[in-house]
Amino acid sequence: MRLTVHEFMTLDGVVQGPGAPDEDPRDGFTAGGWVVPFADDPVFGEVVGDWFGRTDELLFGRTTWELMRAYWPQVTGDDNPAAVQLNGRPKHVVTSSALGGDWAGSVRLEGDVLEAVTALKERDGGELQVHGCARLAATLHAAGLVDEYRLLVAPVTVGHGRRLFGTDAVPRGYDVVDHRSSARGLTYLALTPRPYEVAAAAVVDGRDVVVPV
Repeated sequence: MRLTVHEFMTLDGVVQGPGAPDEDPRDGFTAGGWVVPFADDPVFGEVVGDWFGRTDELLFGRTTWELMRAYWPQVTGDDNPAAVQLNGRPKHVVTSSALGGDWAGSVRLEGDVLEAVTALKERDGGELQVHGCARLAATLHAAGLVDEYRLLVAPVTVGHGRRLFGTDAVPRGYDVVDHRSSARGLTYLALTPRPYEVAAAAVVDGRDVVVPV
């Protein structure tokens, strides 16, 4: 399976608490709910609908699983593609303790996280998707296990908060495989990683040129 990471993101790179003011107040975060004003934007619906149209299995960190378990099982209509996929697909949860409560199809991921995720990727199938889960996504990024990043960037800044790419993130380059934007400023980027490259500016024969390093 391909491992794909899906994030709502602010202009300053924060992925924490997009859905509600009290969704994720860890570390004193008080600016939650920043993506909801854009939920009626056509690009938002197109992008998120496309995400869940590709879902085969899901991978969660414990905190995000708990947040979603409290909400999505209550959404039972077949007209909501996110609910249909989140409630109906297998869900692998990274946690050190037994899962409390019930959300159909949820299983604890056993053993070393990176080894277990690698084993999942080696199975036949389409996409193993991560939605949110900033710490888990950052760990997978550092290990080079992510095949595609799908980022829906809202034109807001919130200052502090958890980020997918923190100050200690492993440098990587990216190829853009899809991009869209809306009149309201939502920007969508689908990216596949490639090796990090650098270059320098130099004067050669009197001309300003870019020189690979």
